[in-house]
Amino acid sequence: MSRKTKQNRITSPELLAKVNPDNLRLKKDYLAYCDSIGRSRTTINSYINDLDIYLCWNLLHNKNKFFIDMTKRDFVSYLGWLLNENQNSPARVRRLRSTLCSLSNYIEAILDDEYPDFKPIVKKIEPPVAEPVREKTVLTDEQLQRLLDGLVERGKIQTACSVALAAFGGSRKSELVRYKTDYFTDDNIIYGSLYKTPEKIITKGRGRQGKLLNKFTIASKFKPYLDLWIEERKTLGITSEWLFVTRVSGEWVQAKPSTLNSWAITCTQILGLPFYYHAMRHFFTTALARQNIPDSVIQEIVGWASVDMVRKYDDAEADEKFGKYFDENGVKDVQATELKDL
Repeated sequence: MSRKTKQNRITSPELLAKVNPDNLRLKKDYLAYCDSIGRSRTTINSYINDLDIYLCWNLLHNKNKFFIDMTKRDFVSYLGWLLNENQNSPARVRRLRSTLCSLSNYIEAILDDEYPDFKPIVKKIEPPVAEPVREKTVLTDEQLQRLLDGLVERGKIQTACSVALAAFGGSRKSELVRYKTDYFTDDNIIYGSLYKTPEKIITKGRGRQGKLLNKFTIASKFKPYLDLWIEERKTLGITSEWLFVTRVSGEWVQAKPSTLNSWAITCTQILGLPFYYHAMRHFFTTALARQNIPDSVIQEIVGWASVDMVRKYDDAEADEKFGKYFDENGVKDVQATELKDL
């Protein structure tokens, strides 16, 4: 059985103020190093959060020990506490362990003159076996349509537009909030079927800015919900360049990924099963695969570095895939779909 996603409030300014000063200095130096080698702001913020969790545990449960002096037993205790007492998912524990591994690598490679005997022993501690945090939500075409219809009926037009953009473009939640309204004009439609962003969007990837990619959206599927949202924006007097917005102190400003978390709650209520935006990335990939779009083309549309990701995100069952190519007469003559036919 999968675990529930658990949100924690482990750290506090009061606890961090009591942390061993040597550990605080080590954290500061490490983050400065990450910045100097071009780690993205998002990655650095994740490191900060992960390290603060460790530092507060170390303060409360490990006598505020200096990181250099940590033993394998200490690391085992920390990972065990995360998994068993704090009830973090195995995936989350693996991530927290990975941050400590990165810090250890920094000490070994950069601070070797100061700590010549240091060994990155945390890497010797095996991470917990990965298991799903939640049941994967796989939506049918009918369920997606029911969700979109339900959002429109409730007057949640912006939410419907965001779900449609995710379902028919495969963008991550962090990418959805980076779209601008002027990306969706007739001049930006290619092959008569796809919106192509006229400028590249920051996506997940290495480097200070992540990876910059043009993004593609199936125009015919997305446009009805875009039109509804553009019309409502006019009614509300929204002039922001950003497609998705939220109101702060009476002003419409660019939405944040966390804004979409609240929209997802409404989607869950309508569907009657867990909704999260990343499921739409699976939906988009699966829909393209069902249309016999070659994996290499899907890879380029979504923006993956490897074609292996297509198979990972294609949720179609094996029997369904076989049925496209075989019938009572043997092997079927299957023609690949062109983009203009989507």
